[in-house]
Amino acid sequence: MTFDSPLSAWQHAVQHKGFIQDEAQEHAVWALQKCHEALHAGARSVAGVYLWGSVGRGKTWLMDQFYQSLRVPARRQHFHHFMGWVHQRSFQLSGIADPLRALAKELASEVRVLCFDELFVNDIGDAIILGRLFQVMFDEGVVIVCTSNLPPDDLYADGFNRDRFVPAIAAIKAHMQVVAVNGAEDHRLHPGALEQRYFVATAGSASALQQVFETLTAGQSAHAEAVSVGHRQLHVVQASETVLWCRYADLCEQPFAAMDFITLCDTYRAILLSDVPNLSAQKREGRIARGTEDGAERVVAGDRELPQLSVHDDGVRRFIALVDECYDRKVPLYVEAQVPMDALYTEGYLEFPFRRTLSRLQEMQLQRFAEA
Repeated sequence: MTFDSPLSAWQHAVQHKGFIQDEAQEHAVWALQKCHEALHAGARSVAGVYLWGSVGRGKTWLMDQFYQSLRVPARRQHFHHFMGWVHQRSFQLSGIADPLRALAKELASEVRVLCFDELFVNDIGDAIILGRLFQVMFDEGVVIVCTSNLPPDDLYADGFNRDRFVPAIAAIKAHMQVVAVNGAEDHRLHPGALEQRYFVATAGSASALQQVFETLTAGQSAHAEAVSVGHRQLHVVQASETVLWCRYADLCEQPFAAMDFITLCDTYRAILLSDVPNLSAQKREGRIARGTEDGAERVVAGDRELPQLSVHDDGVRRFIALVDECYDRKVPLYVEAQVPMDALYTEGYLEFPFRRTLSRLQEMQLQRFAEA
C-alpha cells in the first residue's frame, strides 16, 4: 500500500500494524512531512532531513515511506551504492575543469530529491570527495534525506586528514534538519512470524544449509562449479540459477568488494553462507605509518597511527557489506556459524558498525523481512 505522505503512512502503521507509538519517531515523521509538503508546494529552497540514531529505531522505514510518497523526481540508494556511482562518474568526468560540479549539475537535472541509507564514512577518498560534493549538490538544489547511526559531528571522527571532511559536516548542518531518532524501543526486536535463517553448526553433523538449499531450489538444477563475480571466480558449495551457497572463507576472505555483493544480489534471490567462524579477536597493537624519509627529516604528513585491526577484520568488513546489501535488497541471507549470533563478534575494531549488522541479522529471522 502506498500513502500520499510519510505522516499518513506512519499513522496507518500505528493504528493498523501494531507499531508502537514512539515520540522520537513522531518527531522524525514531522520533519519528513514538512520536507514533503515543501517539495510538493514547489518551494525553491527546501531543507533536507538527516535522521540519526541507534540501530532498530525505524530510520530506514521512515525514509522509505517518505521516498515512496514522493511525486517529484527522486532516487533512493544505499550510501555505498551512491559513493560507487560518484567515484565512477568522477573518473569519467576527470578531463573537465570541475568534475564534482558537473556531477552535481547532472544529478540535479535528473532528480529533485536524493535519499540514501546508512551514511557512514571511514575512507579517506570518500571523505575528501564528500567534503566538497555535499556543498555543490546543495548549491544545485538537490534535496538530501538520509539515515545514519551517527550525528553529523561524529562522522569520520578519527579519520586521517579529517579537516578535509569538515566542510561536508558544515553543509549538512546548514541544509538539512538533523533529527535524533533515539527512542527507547528497538522495533526490530518485537515478535513476528519467525523463519530461521541463522544456524549454529553441530560438530560431526551435516550442514543445516543442505536442507535449506534443497527447499529453496526445488525443481531447479544445481552445480558445484565456481561462478564468475566481476573479474574473479567464486568457489561454491552449490549454486542454482537463483540460489547461491558458499563458504565464508571463499566469499569474505577473498578480495571481493561491495560492488561484487551488489552483483550477487542482482543475480540470486537467496544467499547461503556456511563455515562462518567466531569472528571476535583481540585488537592488534597500533602501528605507525611513516612518511617519506629523507636523511634526518621526515615528511610528517604521512606519519599517522593505523587502526588496531584484529585478525579477522578484513573478512568482517566484507561480511558487514554483504549483510548490508542483502538487507537493503531484501535478499534473504542464511548463515551457519560456529557460535550463536550474539557471540559472533564481541571484540575487535569493528564493534560499533557490527551492532547494525547484528540487528539486521536479527531482523532477517522474521518472515516479514523477505516480504517487505
